[in-house]
Amino acid sequence: MFINIGDQQLIKSDDIIVMIDQQYIDSSTINGEMIEYQQSQEDTPNINHTTKTIIVTKDNVYYSPLSILTLKKRSSLQMMIDHLDDYTDSDTLAEN
Repeated sequence: MFINIGDQQLIKSDDIIVMIDQQYIDSSTINGEMIEYQQSQEDTPNINHTTKTIIVTKDNVYYSPLSILTLKKRSSLQMMIDHLDDYTDSDTLAEN
């Protein structure tokens, strides 16, 4: 399953290691050091004023303009949709 994290970015939910609220980055030296290191890499964009959530995956760090609560709701909704049973009548579909 994929999650839309905003800014036209989709990531695979199985790859997510942690999602961190941006406001708590400064309260943890380890988180702060991790983000500083990641930002020093050439491919990684910097945190900007629209960043609300930092998402760490197996291969990358993403900066999302969406809150953790919004991302959680999106992933829960997607999981619910993925697990719905298909109760359509195949005969009804074939007639149309």
